Amino acid sequence: MKHVPVLIAGGGPVGMTVARTLASFGVRCLLVERHPTTTRHPKMDITNGRSMELFRRLGVADRLRAVAVPEENNFDISWITSLAREAGGRELHRFRYPSVAEKRAEILARNDGAQPREPAMRVSQVMIEPVLRDAIVDHPLVDARWGVAFEDFEQDETGVTVTLRTEETGATEQVRCDFLAGCDGGTSRVRERLGIALEGRAAVAHRYMIHFRSGARELLQAFGVAWHYQTDKGTLIAQDDKDTWTLQTRPPPGVDVDAVDPNAILDAWAGRGFPREILVANPWFTHLLLAERYQAGRVFLAGDAAHQYIPTGGYGMNTGIGDAVDLGWKLAAAVKGFAASGLLESYERERRPVGYRNRIASERHTGVRLRIAELYQSERDPDALGRAIAALGNAENESWGIEFGYRYDGVEGDPLRYEPTTAPGARLPSVFLADGSALYDHLGPWFTLLRFGDADPSPLIDAAPVPLEIVNVAEPRLAPIYGAKLVLVRPDTHVAWRGHDCDNGDAVWNDVLAGRLAQ
Repeated sequence: MKHVPVLIAGGGPVGMTVARTLASFGVRCLLVERHPTTTRHPKMDITNGRSMELFRRLGVADRLRAVAVPEENNFDISWITSLAREAGGRELHRFRYPSVAEKRAEILARNDGAQPREPAMRVSQVMIEPVLRDAIVDHPLVDARWGVAFEDFEQDETGVTVTLRTEETGATEQVRCDFLAGCDGGTSRVRERLGIALEGRAAVAHRYMIHFRSGARELLQAFGVAWHYQTDKGTLIAQDDKDTWTLQTRPPPGVDVDAVDPNAILDAWAGRGFPREILVANPWFTHLLLAERYQAGRVFLAGDAAHQYIPTGGYGMNTGIGDAVDLGWKLAAAVKGFAASGLLESYERERRPVGYRNRIASERHTGVRLRIAELYQSERDPDALGRAIAALGNAENESWGIEFGYRYDGVEGDPLRYEPTTAPGARLPSVFLADGSALYDHLGPWFTLLRFGDADPSPLIDAAPVPLEIVNVAEPRLAPIYGAKLVLVRPDTHVAWRGHDCDNGDAVWNDVLAGRLAQ
């Protein structure tokens, strides 16, 4: 029977990120995906700054940006009455956000620790998945198979025996692994076989998605380039600002969705007809769900298998990328023999509260959209409607505390604001050094010890049971941002420990590698 340290069920962005993370630490894995190819469905259209930081660590950020919307294009959200200006359509209010190029300049100009290492990226999952696939299919440590389905598993004290099925032939085989990662989506068979229930609300709302190609930019960009054009009836997403678009709307009430004409929906939403080619059209349901557990023995859940959100805020895949990196480095530590008892159990303890927080945020953002939809019906003065939309705000695209401020010490910060801190469990603040390089780019693949000033790092160095990079930061202006002379950083760029000195390196490492935040 074939043996592999980690088997990953599911070849979406989360599963592929787990594979890439494991490979970066020198750990072999087998990834299986029941579909024969990467997705044809757009699904998501924003990779946030935190995910891009993690993708940069995995060496794929530049390749992802190469297939994304041009870096000079904005992230604006425009609320409109209709796209058809000739029929009285108008823009009510525009929430303006900088392009990637503009955000990079802002990050460098501020350089105060409150900015991300990487700006967000506008890109469809249709474009992301082939890039991630290319990043793993030729890697010598990754055996990636599309058209192979996860069927079942049995686990014992020493490992997991997984049954796989080749979709084309129906042939089955068994594979033995040390750990199984269930990254197999909202209908996860891994979760089902574990008997783990979902908390929250299923089928919160019925939606209809139309993914299409059209060069009618005189209509589809009637008020200039924007990431989203929104009305009370739905959202038009510019996937590439050129010829690929997605309309997310509601199916007409009382109509059989199987009989819906997507062309009629497009014409009605836009305000007039226009030439296009429909690529995909289908109904779907939004959910607000969270798995009761993320782990059972040697089996783990990540991504949509663990949590499902309404897309407002873009927390679905982005939360999953955080899951993947956290789980990936901990599995690698276990396989390499670095992990103490408790490290793998800390995955659920750290990531499930983030999953819950993001579910609440998604629901909150949706409430704002529902309030705006009500205003469309009650406020007949377009100018007043625009002012009301502006007053309600656009927190779903401005919740920097949700994006960068999540912590593993139980502290809840402001969802809108990110406050840089090196409290153990927090994300390491990002700065650029005097030579123009980013501090993040000096971090080692495993653990990194940042040293500010004349602190003695030898107790931590001498006791280190894992690979450890030492980075001396000889820039006094940066020391106040980090608040300690010694900062120990985990592979996922969260702080493991901090202090002005260390008198017991063994105690610190014992805590860190047992999944505890060292104090």
